[in-house]
Amino acid sequence: MAKVKPSSSSVSTTPMRPGLTPEARENQLISLAIDLVEKRLMEGTASSQETTHFLKLATTKARIEKEILEKQKELIVAKTDALQSQKRSEEMFAEAIQAFKKYSGQGGEQEDEEWDD
Repeated sequence: MAKVKPSSSSVSTTPMRPGLTPEARENQLISLAIDLVEKRLMEGTASSQETTHFLKLATTKARIEKEILEKQKELIVAKTDALQSQKRSEEMFAEAIQAFKKYSGQGGEQEDEEWDD
């Protein structure tokens, strides 16, 4: 019985531990798919769809679209931060008004309750 020597270009057959989260598992599968397509591109057996996919990623248009998406993400994060900051400012302003009312003797019911104790 002859032994078959595994080729160095074959995809690793070492079993990987499945990801602990759905995102980790998805990333593992993506990595395996990319490795397989890379192997097929090197061997010249990749399909036209696989080749076209990676050619499109290399275009100037794709790079610009990716950059735009990154800038849009940064803008959304900045807007979210600004809204949260505005909310904190409004809360602090309301607390300051309450404190001024209390100190000026216009505290209303809260002031009366505090003096009853």
